[in-house]
Amino acid sequence: MFNPSRDQARQFLIGAWAKRRSRLPGTSMDTLAADLVELHPEYHALLEAEDALTREWTPEQGETNPFLHLSLHLAIEEQLSIDQPPGIRAAFNTLQSRRGDRHEALHAVLECLGEMIWRSQKSGLPPDGDSYVDCVRRSAG
Repeated sequence: MFNPSRDQARQFLIGAWAKRRSRLPGTSMDTLAADLVELHPEYHALLEAEDALTREWTPEQGETNPFLHLSLHLAIEEQLSIDQPPGIRAAFNTLQSRRGDRHEALHAVLECLGEMIWRSQKSGLPPDGDSYVDCVRRSAG
């Protein structure tokens, strides 16, 4: 299982975005990451900043950590591509068709994923894929 360090994950996103800006070829993962960064213009300057690898974003600062946000986006894209947990792709497709906007639907899924991770960390139990998929279904209303 690929388990990058914080700095490796950050460097991947910074590098993918730098390749896109420089019009350099990249891997399919670079392309996906750069596509996700493009959807978030509010993060462009942050990813280009000299302190991007070392800067901290905390809830107390009232800012979203762009690396966490983009990493969750990448995780969701992987989950959708392999339908894991089972049913996530169908739940997402329903949500997307009801919302009418893929990026908005992805952000709703991101909220559900974040909640599942938080509950898992709080309880010390493994992530509950069924409750995650149910949350996405509920978001589709």
